[in-house]
Amino acid sequence: MQIDRLKNKEPLTNFELLANQVVEGFFAGMHQSPFHGFSVEFAEHRLYNKGESTKHIDWKLYARTDKLYVKRYDEETNLRCHIIMDNSASMYYPEAANSSIDSLNKIGFSAVAAASLMNLLKKQRDAVGLSIYADTLEYYAPEKSSERHHRRLLNNLEPLLHNSTKTTTDTYLFLHQIAEKIHRRSLIFLFTDMWQADKKEKELFEALRHLKYNKHEVVLFHTYDGETELNFEFDEQPKRFIDVETGEHINLYADNIKEDYQKLVENYFQQLKLKCMQYKIDYVPVDINRGFHSVLSAYLLRRKKLM
Repeated sequence: MQIDRLKNKEPLTNFELLANQVVEGFFAGMHQSPFHGFSVEFAEHRLYNKGESTKHIDWKLYARTDKLYVKRYDEETNLRCHIIMDNSASMYYPEAANSSIDSLNKIGFSAVAAASLMNLLKKQRDAVGLSIYADTLEYYAPEKSSERHHRRLLNNLEPLLHNSTKTTTDTYLFLHQIAEKIHRRSLIFLFTDMWQADKKEKELFEALRHLKYNKHEVVLFHTYDGETELNFEFDEQPKRFIDVETGEHINLYADNIKEDYQKLVENYFQQLKLKCMQYKIDYVPVDINRGFHSVLSAYLLRRKKLM
């Protein structure tokens, strides 16, 4: 069962709590015991083997399941993950009415999704790093697994929920920079809408390929508002459409160009998907109106494959 939206109208006041709620809602929607399938891994339990020390047996879990499980406290970091966030102006679309979970724009959605992934990585004692870019590489932190490091990353993600920006970006430039910084083999998650004002699609695809350098595993979370950016669903009233990065605008009736617009965008999305397949990059379309299920599922599947 897919949890499309958490029905929570309260303002976002505790970023970490919100990320925890997203993860809990996701697992609750799977309609299975939290100690089966994927969740065995994330609960950090394994079946007790006869003859080994009973020191780490989870007796509370035994009382509920009548089976012996061992807590995996001492497991070393076995995965390195780096999260990359596009913080350019186009990611602040659509304009959020407020900061509740039901009205997130693309950057807000990406920040919450990234924090939720960090929550899962923390449970596994995996190392995580973070990069945020717009017109500069605004923040970079290498992969670590400490609690202090985790808090630092959350503190750099949370402002993205409330900030606004007018900056443009050349995504491909910063992906090249970040690729050069990540030296050890890692799982890379990239959150971006893949819009380039200057149409430098070739350079953008080359930058994605550079992320595969050093045998990194790359997952592109292609983040967009499916209702308007893909389907172009607007009413019949004349509107002024403004490029949030360049400021250029045009006045028109949406219905007059809807069919042509949809063909162009669908073609671009398909081209992007095919390029990712060519470069062996996992392409995950993320419509912000459909909840966090696709992001967390992609992580679980990728981690299971790597392990």
